[in-house]
Amino acid sequence: MAELDYEGFWKETLIQLRNDLGEEEFSGWFSDLKYLRAGNNSIVVGVPSKFHRDKVISSYQCAIITILKSISGEEINLEHEIIKQGPQKKETQPVKTSTAENPPAEKAPKPKEKRDRHSQLQENFTFENYVIGETNGMAGNAAIAVSRNPGKTYNPLLIFGGVGLGKTHLMQAIGNYVHENSDNKVIYTTSENFLNEFVQAIQDNKPNYFKNKFRYTDVLLIDDIQFFQNKDKIQEELFHTFNALFDSKKQLVFTCDRPVSELKTFSERIISRFGLGLIVDLQFPRYEERCAILKKEAESKNADIPFEVIDLISSNVSSNIRDLKFALNTLIAFTVLMKKPITLEIAQQQLKNIFNAPRQANLSMDKIIRVTAEYFSLTPNDLKGRKRTQNIVFARQLAMYIGKEMTEYSTTEIGQDFGGKDHTTVMYSIQKIKEKLLTDPTLELTIETIIRSIKEFSAKN
Repeated sequence: MAELDYEGFWKETLIQLRNDLGEEEFSGWFSDLKYLRAGNNSIVVGVPSKFHRDKVISSYQCAIITILKSISGEEINLEHEIIKQGPQKKETQPVKTSTAENPPAEKAPKPKEKRDRHSQLQENFTFENYVIGETNGMAGNAAIAVSRNPGKTYNPLLIFGGVGLGKTHLMQAIGNYVHENSDNKVIYTTSENFLNEFVQAIQDNKPNYFKNKFRYTDVLLIDDIQFFQNKDKIQEELFHTFNALFDSKKQLVFTCDRPVSELKTFSERIISRFGLGLIVDLQFPRYEERCAILKKEAESKNADIPFEVIDLISSNVSSNIRDLKFALNTLIAFTVLMKKPITLEIAQQQLKNIFNAPRQANLSMDKIIRVTAEYFSLTPNDLKGRKRTQNIVFARQLAMYIGKEMTEYSTTEIGQDFGGKDHTTVMYSIQKIKEKLLTDPTLELTIETIIRSIKEFSAKN
């Protein structure tokens, strides 16, 4: 059968798919597919990304093959090649779905021109610094697709996963790329800040200020939406903000620490709107991916790390990416301070307490409070009490921040361990530490030192 016939079959298949799916769904998944050539009883089409290809295979492949058979009267298979878009030309990389078990993830887009950094985004949270592997490939490629076409592809995008798996990094990478490569306005905010600004606007009798800020942007990124549970008024405001942006074809991106099905007391109409776009999850990376993450982190620190040390850390840290990087940075800091090269023996000695530390889920707030208080020469009762001296307030805020970073506890649960303080006090404290981290480079070292002491204390007790 001539190749021309195959191309005709493909065009007729697209017509039937458009009628079956409707214009919106068809355009979302098939407008970027390109007929390339005929194979051996097969049609080869080009797709823009691994993620796009996987979606077509999982959701539409059977229907396509069925239509092809009804049109041609023969079994015609469908193969895919990823067409990567470069700045000046297209480059094809064949990836046959019938033989590629683990095809490579789509490369992250490179910014065209450097602009002034976004004040709300961390400069190092970029796609270039994010390792995309099998366990996070769908989320990573979806984020890249969103950054290239905000408001047009996967809107809204919801990324969920456990503590320390890179949700914020991926979300801010979207913001950084859009900010650096377009004139689009990007707003990043945590759920705590969104709530605080809403409350402040009500108190100041300036509701329009809040609405104008969040409803007239091109890209809105909201981190940790699970904190909106049990808060009807802020959910109502989120609902209207969502509608205003979505109807204007502006991009919405959310992160959450759990699947939306586990968001208790969350408005059903908001949950249903998450389903209008794409929901992806992040999982803890496999061994090979952990090695790649550590290598990239070492490169960013200009540190020469032997492979056996990379292997040691990758084999012994199985909680989250944050712990993985913490172990490496602890080792780098030791060797720099002690002016010693990194060896397997030094790594085994210096990281043994980290490797033997209990999983974070079993870590109690009492231990965090005790170690933090001791670091500042205070007592646990000082941190749990109501004293407002500057040194106690700072230590208390830092302990709350570390508690949120190291555990799965909610702000309400953390507040209860600090003498029954309200969850808004905890959220405020966490935000204050985040703000200090942006201006005080020594604070990060203090936090890492306290976290290490907490893990060592937990291992001994």
